[in-house]
Amino acid sequence: MKIVTLNEQDFDIYASTHKYRNIYQTSSYAKFAKSNGFNYHYLGFINNQNQIIGATLIIYKTIYMNYKYAYAPNGFLLDYNNYDNVKDITEKLKKLLYKQKFMFFTIDPLIPLTIKNQKGDIVSYNENGNNILSILKKCNYKHKGFNNGFENKKARFNAIVKLDKSNEKLYSSLSKQTRNKISKANKSGIVIYQSNHDALPILYEFIKRKSKRKIKYYEDLLASFGDKAEIYLAKIEPIKYVECAKNAYEKELNINEFINEKIQSKSTKGKDIRRLINRKMESDKVLNNEQGNLVRATRIYQEQKDGIIIGGCIIIKQGSTRYLYIEGFNQRYREFNPNYLLKWELIKKFNNEGIKEFNLNAVNGNFKEKTKFYGLTEMKLGFSKYATEYIGEFDLIINNFIYKLYKRQEKKTNKK
Repeated sequence: MKIVTLNEQDFDIYASTHKYRNIYQTSSYAKFAKSNGFNYHYLGFINNQNQIIGATLIIYKTIYMNYKYAYAPNGFLLDYNNYDNVKDITEKLKKLLYKQKFMFFTIDPLIPLTIKNQKGDIVSYNENGNNILSILKKCNYKHKGFNNGFENKKARFNAIVKLDKSNEKLYSSLSKQTRNKISKANKSGIVIYQSNHDALPILYEFIKRKSKRKIKYYEDLLASFGDKAEIYLAKIEPIKYVECAKNAYEKELNINEFINEKIQSKSTKGKDIRRLINRKMESDKVLNNEQGNLVRATRIYQEQKDGIIIGGCIIIKQGSTRYLYIEGFNQRYREFNPNYLLKWELIKKFNNEGIKEFNLNAVNGNFKEKTKFYGLTEMKLGFSKYATEYIGEFDLIINNFIYKLYKRQEKKTNKK
C-alpha cells in the first residue's frame, strides 16, 4: 500500500463515481477552501497491485506553533469495511503527516448509520455501521460522539428527498402542514425563478443573519463551483397576488352571503339556525382576513409593480444529487411562506430533470423536543419525512505531545 498525490483531473474522475461522493470531496470545494485560507492536496491510496482503492481531498492550515491541522471533508472516499486497508492507510498517513509537522487530522465520513422518521424512530439501519465504527476506533480514530446538534463541522443528520415517484405522488407524501403552506404561498402571488450569480447581493440580505460570514464567503463559493452553483429567488408577483387575493375574497363573500340568506330564511329554525350563525361568525372572520389580504395585495401592486424579492437559496449540483447549500427569506414576509414554495418548486424541477435526490441539508437529531432548531427540523422533514443519520466526526492524533499542548491552550482561551 502507498499514498500518492493525484492531479485535479484524476481526483475528480475517481471522486465522481465513488459510493460516498459528495460536494465536499471535489476540486471545486478545494478551490473554495483555498479562498478561505486553507491549502489542499489530493491523495490517492494505491494497493500492491498498483490499483487505486481510495482517494481524498485534504485541506489544511497552520494553527499552533507552526504545526498544521488537516481535514478530509466528509471523510475519505474509501471502503471502510476493510480493516486491513483502513489500518495500513492510517499508519502510512500518520507517518507522512508527522514528517510534515501536522498535529491532528479530522474526518467525518459520509457513512449512514440509520434512517429515522419524524418521530425519531429508526425505520432502517446500516448493518455495517457498528463494524465501521469499531474499525475506525481500532485504528485510533477518536470519535466525537453521537451529537444531535450542530456542534461539529457538519451536522450528523440530513433531510434528503428521494425523487423516485411522480410529482403528484411526491406532493401527496408531504405533510399536511407543508401542503397548506405551499398553497398559501401560491395564493400570495409568490413565483420561484432561477437567477444568475449577480443576484448574490440580494440573496445575501436574507442569509446574512444566519452566520457572521461576509458576502465574500459566498462570492468565493459561487466562483469556485461556477455553473455547478445556482441561485433561485422567491418573488411576490403583484398582479398574481391581487388576482389570487380578489378570487379568495369573492369566494368567501359568496359563501358568507349564502349563509346569511339561509339564516334569513323562514324555514330555518332551532339547531339549524344556531349552527348557521356559528358558520356565519366563522365566515365573517375569514372574510375580514381576505379583505385585509386584498388591501395589502392592492397596496403592493400600487407601490411595487415590479414585485418584491422576499427569499432565495443557493443550490450546488453534483451528478444526480442537488444540495441546498443555504437559504433565507425576508422575515417581514414570513407568513407568505416563501421557503416552503421554494423547496417544492425545486423538487418538481429536479424531479422533471431526472435528478435522483434533493439534499435539504442539516436538521437537528432531536425530533421530539422543541429545541432551538425544532422549527427548521419540522419544516424540512415535512418534505422528506425521513432524516439520514451519519456516523459523525473523528480526530486522528498525529503528534500527541503538541496536540495536548494545543488543547490545553485552547481551554485557557475559551475560559477567557
